[in-house]
Amino acid sequence: MSERTAITVDVVSDVVCPWCYLGQKRLEKAVESLEEIDVVTRWRPFQLDPTIPPGGRDRKQYMLAKFGSEERIRQIHARIEPLGEAEGIDFAFDKIKVSPNTLDAHRVIRWAMADGPEVQNRLVKRLFALYFEEGANIGDHAVLANAATDAGMDAAVVEAMLAGDADRNAVEEEAATASRMGITGVPCFLLEGRYAVMGAQETEALKGAIAQIADAKRRGEMDEVR
Repeated sequence: MSERTAITVDVVSDVVCPWCYLGQKRLEKAVESLEEIDVVTRWRPFQLDPTIPPGGRDRKQYMLAKFGSEERIRQIHARIEPLGEAEGIDFAFDKIKVSPNTLDAHRVIRWAMADGPEVQNRLVKRLFALYFEEGANIGDHAVLANAATDAGMDAAVVEAMLAGDADRNAVEEEAATASRMGITGVPCFLLEGRYAVMGAQETEALKGAIAQIADAKRRGEMDEVR
């Protein structure tokens, strides 16, 4: 029987990024297929647009301002919808009415890690589904508290912490650190905190990268990985 190896994957992402949702699904499949590697996934914050006010913006107007026309928006959605379908995602962009500020969502994701990576994973998956498949406003505190409950967290504690500024600065600083590291787009997968895989790579690419790092770690050859 082969010796098991533990690998940490830090995923820098934003829960309003459709490519990050694809990345989550593909990473999950890659991890499930790597039976001899113990992969611990940790979700790290990134805000695609931190200038959105706490109450969010009207989604349609926000997208028009960003991309210029409804035709351009339709083209973007048409490109990503079949990719989502292939991963079991039913993108329902028309249901999304609010483009939220995601700072509070990232605060809850940070707190979820205190209950363990599995709880954090469940929360992130739920937030992606809420936003992209159900059109929920994931900047709303009630929505976040319900998502926390679904993930196995204590909703009362989450609600109380959201009402204050707990970890607001810590999340903002962590997101700023990602930018200083040169991360300008997400998702970004950091393997063992040292090797970056950029973008929503295919499942096989993620699987191969994790397997390569695990093999190098077993051999004590991490610095030789390319």
